[in-house]
Amino acid sequence: MTLSFPLTQNPAPATDEAREAILANPGFGKTFTDHMVTATWTAGEGWHDGGVVPFGPLQLSPAAAVLHYAQEVFEGLKAYRHADGSVWCFRPEANAARMQRSCRRLALPELSTEDFIGSLKALVSADEAWVPAAGTGETSLYLRPFMFASEAFLGVRPANEVTYSVIASPAGAYFSGGLKPVNLWISTDYARAGDGGTGAAKCGGNYASSLAGQLEGNEHGCDQAVFLDSSTHTYIEELGGMNLFLVYQDGRIVTPEITGTILEGITRDSILGIATELGLTPEERRIPIQEWKDGAASGDIVEVFACGTAAVVTPVGELRWDGGSVNHRTSATDDKVAVAIRNQLLDVQYGRGEDKHGWMTRLV
Repeated sequence: MTLSFPLTQNPAPATDEAREAILANPGFGKTFTDHMVTATWTAGEGWHDGGVVPFGPLQLSPAAAVLHYAQEVFEGLKAYRHADGSVWCFRPEANAARMQRSCRRLALPELSTEDFIGSLKALVSADEAWVPAAGTGETSLYLRPFMFASEAFLGVRPANEVTYSVIASPAGAYFSGGLKPVNLWISTDYARAGDGGTGAAKCGGNYASSLAGQLEGNEHGCDQAVFLDSSTHTYIEELGGMNLFLVYQDGRIVTPEITGTILEGITRDSILGIATELGLTPEERRIPIQEWKDGAASGDIVEVFACGTAAVVTPVGELRWDGGSVNHRTSATDDKVAVAIRNQLLDVQYGRGEDKHGWMTRLV
């Protein structure tokens, strides 16, 4: 471990009463804890000046490279309180590895897995009181590590100064009124990413490029957009921020294969890992959008769901496109595969089920 993260206490932390009021109804990404992690990388010196400091505004030059050339990456994961009071994280080493891959693609310095996990432990230790209590539903402390080019310069080259930070936000259940299916719009006018681009990296530009398609979907009464491959507009890729799975009548569970334009979701990878335990046959391949339309119409595709860190697993209700639609849900027993997968993942994350794969890491 090359970095240490000494704590500088926030002189004006939230009162116990204020914190408890927030934890009673945290929402998602609305409020933040008392502290944050910071560290700096400079060319020739590497990583240095790590610490846990009071949460607050970053001092940033208007000429900071990130503001002009979008050289940045981020991650997202959660800290879960278990019944014995301990706090755990789900597969943080996978987040660390993905951030390293993102850094390589965006020409940013890599942070070691040891330092990545060390930064999470340091922040959660400082702000443990912000981790919701066990037994309060699908509550957690959402952790957002991110890295950006902080050097002040105008010029197209990798930055010589980079800032790493972690902030934390208490999170409530993604579906406050119970699990709700989402309706999806097939975007044919916009692509999320292209061959040779940054689609496999977790960087802000990918999310920015998905917003126009999402707005198009909203205009057609849908919650999200489904993006297709940019070259042929034939094959399914992903949503703006979630991977997709199709469940077939014969027990296959199929997801678009990793092609360099799709984010390698950690929830996606975990589902592929547990599918056989649920009697399913996992498959990764290119999926034509027409196969989805035809399979849903014929009944060969019995379920479709999206997955990601925030919502874990989200059933898909209706798929719409210019000139047509198909509804995946026809009875109260729909989404049984999605619900079973979701429950198994949540049981592991909250310590209610056996961690057969060694996916959990204790933070506090």
